[in-house]
Parts: sequence; C-alpha cells; structure tokens
Amino acid sequence: MSNTPRTLVIFCKVVDNYGDIGICWRLARQLHHEHALAVTLWVDDLASFRRICPEVDTGAALQQVQGVAVRHWQGQDGQFDPGEVADIVIEFFGVDIPPGYAEAMARREPRPVWINYEGLSAEEWVEGCHRLPSMHPRLPITKYFFFPGFTGKTGGLLHEAGLDEARQAFQSDRAAMAAFLARFGVTDEEMDTLKVSLFCYPHAPVAALLEAWEAEGTALTCLVPEGVARDAVEAFLGQPAQAGAYGKRGAVTLRVLPFVPQPDYDRLLWACDINFVRGEDSWVRAQWAGRAFVWQIYPQDENLHHKKLRAFLQRYAGGLPSVERFMLGWNDAAVIGDWQAAWLALKEDLPAIARRNAAWQHAVLENGDLVTQLLSFARSAG
Repeated sequence: MSNTPRTLVIFCKVVDNYGDIGICWRLARQLHHEHALAVTLWVDDLASFRRICPEVDTGAALQQVQGVAVRHWQGQDGQFDPGEVADIVIEFFGVDIPPGYAEAMARREPRPVWINYEGLSAEEWVEGCHRLPSMHPRLPITKYFFFPGFTGKTGGLLHEAGLDEARQAFQSDRAAMAAFLARFGVTDEEMDTLKVSLFCYPHAPVAALLEAWEAEGTALTCLVPEGVARDAVEAFLGQPAQAGAYGKRGAVTLRVLPFVPQPDYDRLLWACDINFVRGEDSWVRAQWAGRAFVWQIYPQDENLHHKKLRAFLQRYAGGLPSVERFMLGWNDAAVIGDWQAAWLALKEDLPAIARRNAAWQHAVLENGDLVTQLLSFARSAG
C-alpha cells in the first residue's frame, strides 16, 4: 500500500442492534468527509441501519449514502478480484470477512493494511495488545489489532472535527434546545424540569427507577426511544409505548420518542441533564455531551462485563462515589436497596460531575481522535 491510502472498506455484522452499525457508520462518515477516502461499508442488517439513518434503502444491494458506498452483506462467499480490495480493510469486532475477499487481499500488490477494530475497554491489558500483528494461518497477510481507548497507549475515541464547537453552541442556546425538544412534544413547562434521556437494555431496573423518581418528587421529564424498556414504560403510561405516547404520574412526565438519526441523537444527549446510555456508541457520545451519564454495559457470560465496568469507573469516577454506586447498581454489579437515595445522591453531585466531565474530555482528547490515529498507523504499517 502507498503511504497515502485512498480507499477503505469496513465489514460490519450487527449484534447489538444499534451499537455496531452506529460505530461503523460514524467511522465511515468521518473517514470520507474529513479525510477524503473512498469508503465502502458492508453491513448485514440494513433494517437496523435505517433506524439511525433514514436514507438507507433496505432493499438495495449497493447504494450511496452521504458519500459512502453501502453494500448489503448477504454471505457473498464467491471470488473477488484483487482490484476490488481497498487500501485499508477493517473488520469490526473480529467478524470473519468473506474468504474470497481475504484471498484477493493476499493476491493484491501492494498488500492492504488489515485492521481488526476491537471493542472499547478501559482495562489495562488493551494497551499491550493495541497494534499487535497476527499472521493469517494460511495466507501471506497480516492483521493488526486496533483498540479504542482512553490513554495514549490506545487508539483514542471517535470524535469528529467541530463536534465540541457544535455542542457548545447548541447548549448555550436555550431557544435552539427548546425548538429541538418541541419536535417530540416537550413543552415549555417541561423544559424547566430535570430532563433525562433513557436508553438501556431490557434487564435494566427501569421500574424501580421510575418509582424512585415519582416518590422523590422533583419535576422530571424522561425521554425514551420507542422499544426501549417497553414493559416498564407501558406500565407507567398505561398504554402502548409507541412513538408520541406520553403520560404523567406525580411530578414525572414520560415521553416515547421515535428513533432519530445520529446527529439528532447527539442533540438529544446535549439537551438533557442526565443521559442513560448503553453499549459502546451511545456511551462514547454521552461522554462528549458533557452531561452526567449512567452507562449500562453490554452483558457477558460469567459477569465479565462487571470487570470492564469497574475498570472504567476506576478511571472516570474517582471522587464521585454517587456515580460509581449508581452505575454499579444499574448494572447489577452492586445491590441498591434504596433507589431514591441513590438517585438523590447522583442528582446532588451534578455540579461536580460537570466539572469532572470537562476535565475528562480534555484528558481523553489530548491523545488525539481515533480516525487520525488509525490512518497514521495504516500509513506506517503499509
């Protein structure tokens, strides 16, 4: 590969409905729009993709979306020509790329740079594995492991140019935030309440949280995407949890939102005071939002995810015991007997959390953004 890559391909299989494609779509867009690469995104689940990007045609085998070539990955196991192989090949979370494509990579001259884009973790071991090579067992090609992360010994986080300036301008313009939230039915009165976005997995203790909010009595507006925490939301509303549904119990108002495109999801995080997020993509976006957040990690067998959660909290939540306690309880890694007290402690720490978030963002960005680091590595590896 030349030192100036021009083409890049990403292979994505959707496991966690929106996180996998969410990350790959942000990555693809940034690579194309900021670095002028010709990007092709192979994805197996166009329906999930369409929920965060309404321009996607779920029936198209090949389409152009915002300058990115999107191909429907439906088990294409045939032969590929070396001329079809990109300068940089990214497999997301260790998916198996089509065998014919790997064979074409081995025949291509010069060889492409092959990268396994790994999951984000705050654990120390990822620093020792970042950028490590792995030879293919049969073909003369080498794969490199690339780990996102929070330190200078990892690949950083996805962060587009101009993101902070856009966020700060939006958050300093109350009228802009009110106009945005009004699209989802949020009233002027609700704008003056504590605003919470809720995105979680089905096993989250949402019912207990709603009860705690109602008992605590602070005026609060909860905004939850359609399909999230359906049972608890419908029990609260007393009606189907469809987009546009809303209800009020005590001082708590709950509104069901449609899924929105990624730029609007960022604005939702920016407009709320506290954001409940899950997986990886929304977790990273919550960190850039500068607001308090509660992360629900993707569950793993034998509770391995609890170790990853604690590793992050050790880096992020020092001096904020309310954050650590609430997040551990939310992930069933600790017992919270009194959710109302845990919520009150978290709410009272909002000013301290805001200060921590500003320092956290600065520290993480000192290491550079992920896309810039990835391309720098690709040039050196090529």
